[in-house]
Amino acid sequence: MTDGPEILRGGIIAAGQGTRLKADGHAASKPMTLVGGRPLIAHALDRFRAAGVRRLTIIINETSDDCRRWLDGHSAGLDLDLIVRTTSSSYASFALVAARLAGAPALITTVDSILPVADFCRFVNAAAGFPDDAVVLGLTGLVDDDNPLWTTLGPDGRIASLGGKSGSHVTAGLYRLPAGGLAKSAAGFARLRDYLKWLVDEGQPVYGVLLPVVFDIDRARDVAAAEAAGFRRERENVGE
Repeated sequence: MTDGPEILRGGIIAAGQGTRLKADGHAASKPMTLVGGRPLIAHALDRFRAAGVRRLTIIINETSDDCRRWLDGHSAGLDLDLIVRTTSSSYASFALVAARLAGAPALITTVDSILPVADFCRFVNAAAGFPDDAVVLGLTGLVDDDNPLWTTLGPDGRIASLGGKSGSHVTAGLYRLPAGGLAKSAAGFARLRDYLKWLVDEGQPVYGVLLPVVFDIDRARDVAAAEAAGFRRERENVGE
């Protein structure tokens, strides 16, 4: 593998309703859910800043006014493109952000993915080593999702299969997109996972980068698990 072009654009998918977190007693919008005393959106911004990515497109839903207000006071040094829209699906949110980022290699993450800053930066560096036209997914062996998206990873790092009830790893909410943008399909997709499966099934170049620990924050127990793993103090979260 050779070094690819530098990733200068990023996106954060933060448009989920956070239904399960609300059922567990969390009153804030999902991106404002606290982990280690700081909102999920703050952790996401930390990671992009550490990776040197300053141009960000973020999508939140129309009920996340608390997040919009927070971003107004915490986006210094960022070229922020904020989309406030309630979309019909995870795929619709992803495609909308991806379209804004087309024209250069870009990295998109879901706001509910929590991982160490150093691992995020390793993903950025590793993803640059795959073919320029490839989609690269972050993968982990930590399975703490109610409905994980399983993958089978080949020896060359290419994803051989995606979906089903088992596999070697699960997706972790990180996506490197090629400069040319997403492959187009005439089919409609209700979920992002359906689109990713279509890419793999169609033989599009989709690769994976293994990450040791990524928490998917959907329930109160996920917050507790991430905090128990060390996401407590700001110093730890920003990797200083």
